[in-house]
Amino acid sequence: MIEELARRHRIKLLFIGPLGLILLWWLAYSARWVSPKLLPDPFSTLWTLVSSIADGSMWVDFQGTAVRTLYAFGIAAVAGIPAGIVLGANQLVYRSIEFLVDFFRSTPATAMFPLFLLIFGIGEFSKIAVAAFAAWLVIVFNVAYGVMNARQTRLLAARVMGASGTQVLRHVMFYESLPQTFVGLRVGVSIGLVVIIVAEMFIGSSNGMGRRIIDAQQVFDLQQMYASILATGMLGYGLNLMFLGVEKRFVKWAGK
Repeated sequence: MIEELARRHRIKLLFIGPLGLILLWWLAYSARWVSPKLLPDPFSTLWTLVSSIADGSMWVDFQGTAVRTLYAFGIAAVAGIPAGIVLGANQLVYRSIEFLVDFFRSTPATAMFPLFLLIFGIGEFSKIAVAAFAAWLVIVFNVAYGVMNARQTRLLAARVMGASGTQVLRHVMFYESLPQTFVGLRVGVSIGLVVIIVAEMFIGSSNGMGRRIIDAQQVFDLQQMYASILATGMLGYGLNLMFLGVEKRFVKWAGK
């Protein structure tokens, strides 16, 4: 009974943020804090979002962005997790390239667009590649950090029981690094989505939420523009929730 009440309370709390945003939006529109030419009312915008989803006109763009983001994230994760484990397990190697990792991680990914366009040309893969690169740097950094901060008592216990260096790396360091790895994965997929959206806007794309947003802005269809922004936010939030759910299910020892 207590657990059920607590669950209902958590569900109610989830609605406070969205309702507060809609209320603030409505107040800004009603009080003319922002010109109606720049800010449509929230209810017509939400209706535009619902109708665009219902008639399927937004689905192609939503799907295009989601697929590109997941491709970029998949490449980044497959390449980043092993690299992070190796770097974190050998601090000498990590310290020797720490400057390069931090330098490129601090460089805006959008500044890399011209380079990736020269290498991969104008096409789908150039957008995916630059997003994968940006996400890869974040994943590598977080995985390496997680490995380097693995609990020494567990590492010593494994070595005392005769585990080899490879076994310690696979069965201790890998699992110890998982909580920080999931932090990197959540941040990495968010960065990948941001880069994909910007690439769709300015590199060009046949579909995608970035293209949809910029097209709506150019024809001054503000309701569609805001609706597309909300849909993009829902995509990012949904991806984050997905990784949080996986983390809670498979990394139950985090913080213990």
